[in-house]
Amino acid sequence: MAEVKRRDFLGMALGGVAAVGGIASLIAMKKTWDPLPSVISAGITTVDLSDMKEGGFSRVVWRGNPVFIIKKSQNDTFNEQRDFKVGDAIYTLGLQICTHLGCIPLYKPSEQEFLCPCHGGRFTIDGINVEGTPPPRPFDIPPFKLEGTILTLGEEGAEYKKMMALV
Repeated sequence: MAEVKRRDFLGMALGGVAAVGGIASLIAMKKTWDPLPSVISAGITTVDLSDMKEGGFSRVVWRGNPVFIIKKSQNDTFNEQRDFKVGDAIYTLGLQICTHLGCIPLYKPSEQEFLCPCHGGRFTIDGINVEGTPPPRPFDIPPFKLEGTILTLGEEGAEYKKMMALV
């Protein structure tokens, strides 16, 4: 058996300590990149749709952004790319942030449209930008999931995936 010299032993010990320290540093760096549990829980917002009346408008906050939810009347048309059904009721939702400059458009129920106060941008009740106005695209749709009448923003459900496949 070969004899290990003192210098070789010290080199191997130092290499082992450096390897353990490097691994511990990588683990610590990864933990700082992971979102905090409070941030993860803030990414989920639940809404009970059963209390909404036909033609009703509701705004909730998801990840610090306003999200509108409208329960359409039975006379309104169903837009497969933007609407979803809960039973016989038709709902539409979107991030209520203008896609032109990021302002928050106001909902005008009498005209059934959103009007952006910054540059006069207009969106339909479905959140689709009106031609000839500054917004370049419709409101974004946040990921959502439906479980009965409970809408969960921040999780991708079947209805959301179906909408995104049509876009």
